Amino acid sequence: MPFDPASARRETTTTPAATFLAITPSNSTDLDDLTKAVYVGGAGNIVAVDWAGNTCTFVGVLPGTVLPIRVRRINSTSTTATNLVALY
Repeated sequence: MPFDPASARRETTTTPAATFLAITPSNSTDLDDLTKAVYVGGAGNIVAVDWAGNTCTFVGVLPGTVLPIRVRRINSTSTTATNLVALY
């Protein structure tokens, strides 16, 4: 999944998401595209993987949070947050 920085710069943080899909965390299966943000329905930790394959753990994310992060995958190992939704 190639990341197009020029395309990403055309959108701003205030541009609303155009579509959304439920996320099933996986250690190997990437999402169809990079997210614009991730909605968290149930509290917990999120292990996010960016376009370059770097991982970061967001600890103690509260329910109802919209994380403005562009991820290609949410790993299942150590992700305890639930009801995750990819916003595109």
